[in-house]
Amino acid sequence: MLNTTIPQVIKLNWQQTIPVRHQVLWPNEAPEFCQVESDAEALHFGVILNEKIICVASLYLEKNTARLRKFATLEHYQGRGIGSLMLNYLIDALKMLDINYLWFDARASALPFYQRFGCTQSGDIFYKNTVAYYKMHIHL
Repeated sequence: MLNTTIPQVIKLNWQQTIPVRHQVLWPNEAPEFCQVESDAEALHFGVILNEKIICVASLYLEKNTARLRKFATLEHYQGRGIGSLMLNYLIDALKMLDINYLWFDARASALPFYQRFGCTQSGDIFYKNTVAYYKMHIHL
């Protein structure tokens, strides 16, 4: 039985990720805006605490490369190590799958978080709607 009083990473289906994606990333858009075309083929994970999904992230694999998308932690749980738990889990999982390169678009506001894990910014700032992003990557 899962002890849900301690945050744990579990596998999800893409539909289970939508509520957190929507609430955190694009609350002013329709929930469908938070779906990715290739969600059905991706790997999806969540951090569960007290039987509630509080963080989600999705990995889209192609050969020895993975793309991280829709990484979101409910606001109440941000700054409490939940995102770090998830990212460490994902990096370890990718290494076990012989994936050696992870890339993603990071919100500019999250750059310091990703840099703590050794992720490197590449390229110039760009925008999705009005939100500033940078391309980032890490060799695993």
